[in-house]
Amino acid sequence: MTSAMAGAVDLSSLRARADAARTSGAGRAPAAGPPADSAQPAAATGTGTGTWVIDVSEQTFQAEVLERSLQVPVVVDLWATWCQPCKQLSPVLERLAEQGGGTWILAKVDIDANPRIAQAFGVQSIPTVIALAGGQPVEAFSGAQPEPQVRQWIEALIAQFRDQLPGIKAAEAGGNGVAEEEVEPPEDPRFVEAEDALDRGDYTAAEAAYQRILDVEPANEQATAAIAQVRFLARAENADPTAIARADANPDDLDAQLAAADAELATDRTEAAFTRLVAAVGRSAGADRDRVREHLVGLFELFAADDARVMAARRALARALF
Repeated sequence: MTSAMAGAVDLSSLRARADAARTSGAGRAPAAGPPADSAQPAAATGTGTGTWVIDVSEQTFQAEVLERSLQVPVVVDLWATWCQPCKQLSPVLERLAEQGGGTWILAKVDIDANPRIAQAFGVQSIPTVIALAGGQPVEAFSGAQPEPQVRQWIEALIAQFRDQLPGIKAAEAGGNGVAEEEVEPPEDPRFVEAEDALDRGDYTAAEAAYQRILDVEPANEQATAAIAQVRFLARAENADPTAIARADANPDDLDAQLAAADAELATDRTEAAFTRLVAAVGRSAGADRDRVREHLVGLFELFAADDARVMAARRALARALF
């Protein structure tokens, strides 16, 4: 048994509940060994034969029982080949599990082959049935109960956890007992075209594809952000590695300042790029000022509007303009 399993199934209160079930007269006395005079039933137990009936070992307990119980209740049937009452109860559980359609899982454990599971649950006699939900044992009974009583026990278990375990409602709605993730809407072919061009490194085609989207939907935020990225990528790929040095040596060379800002941004020196262009706005006028301002605003569009660096640069730009 895994250490995770050992920590999850140690329940003294569960043992007390199972003992109480045994002494309450709710079911037949459990078997302590193979009785000599018991009639052999037609159906033997021990093989998970349906979609919702599984055989579990010490190696698979973590995945098949604990993890599954995060979605739907898992009912553990502890049995042995020599146990005659087990052969009466197990077919009932298997039949009810198939009728449940995935709202719960029946996990069958041969205690002779997997003694540590029985030890972890504190099993003293079999058949013992233990329900787990959310990784923890929650209900139990012992002895071969009649089918109507077992059905009622299962129905109460499902009702108790319907709003807590997502797989129950999923199964009732026709699923497989696992809550499905939201289905993503189909991809917009216009964006697929642009992204394919971008993957090829064809920035001109990608920009044209995004621009066609904006021509039809000027307020499309995704296309607006994407086209700014594409334009920057195209400039950055052709950036002059000497641009920063040239710009520092010639503060009034606007082409050098714009190229240097792109180079700084491409090397993750975002604040330096913004500071450079804000200073260029302050030194220029007229059409030159507009050109630098538009370039800077284009760089802002590469980031989230609430990016702290963008917000600080916008305030600095406002002071430089006014």
